[in-house]
Amino acid sequence: MQDDPQQGRALVILPTYDERKTLAEVVERLRRSAPGADVLIVDDASPDGTGEVAEELAAADPRVSVLHRPAKLGLGTAYLAGFERAIAGDYRWAVEMDADGSHLPEELPRLLAAARAGAGLVLGARWVPGGRIVGWPWHRRAISRAGTGVARLALRSGLRDITSGFRVLDTRWIARLDLEQIVAEGYGFQIETAWALERRGARIAEVPITFVERRAGRSKMSVGIVVEALRLVLLWGWRLRFAPGRLPDA
Repeated sequence: MQDDPQQGRALVILPTYDERKTLAEVVERLRRSAPGADVLIVDDASPDGTGEVAEELAAADPRVSVLHRPAKLGLGTAYLAGFERAIAGDYRWAVEMDADGSHLPEELPRLLAAARAGAGLVLGARWVPGGRIVGWPWHRRAISRAGTGVARLALRSGLRDITSGFRVLDTRWIARLDLEQIVAEGYGFQIETAWALERRGARIAEVPITFVERRAGRSKMSVGIVVEALRLVLLWGWRLRFAPGRLPDA
């Protein structure tokens, strides 16, 4: 299935930091798998020269653009900048995905199909029937499953992969959120935005995907990012039960 521009344009947002070894391949596969989609690379001054690779890709393809940022400002703020570009550019869909090869571009058309079928948010889900992970040791699977379980329990969420970073958002739903209230800067951003849309009543679809461990570079996950996400999830869970008026985007 190919991307159909008659059903609304899509902007794929690729945050990058030291993704020089994988970026060109990911973009090439994206352009082949979803030729109707545009690509925005948001580079946080990567010291390995990723920004230069991004510029070369943009020079060779008018459907690829680059946003350079002066420092490593975080995953959440990169996506927020991409959302602003998507809304300003009159795109119907904003796509989040990694530039390290973990998310397979060939699976994007299935996520876009679910969005065009009426979902305000589509999650590329690992922890649903048909979803799988390639290359993770058991302890990383356990940590991921535990984090997802804690978030679901604390937030009373029905989503089975609320932490997934491969997703499609309808910009009409993004526009309903107060983006200035988004506080998570790391991977907690994924939980915060999905939960905000869930609470607002957006139709959410979870499409099974294959998540592949990166072949090059190092994961951006750190203890600080995990602590931030856990702290926010527990805070929101407490407010949900005892101070609902203080919830973000209530």
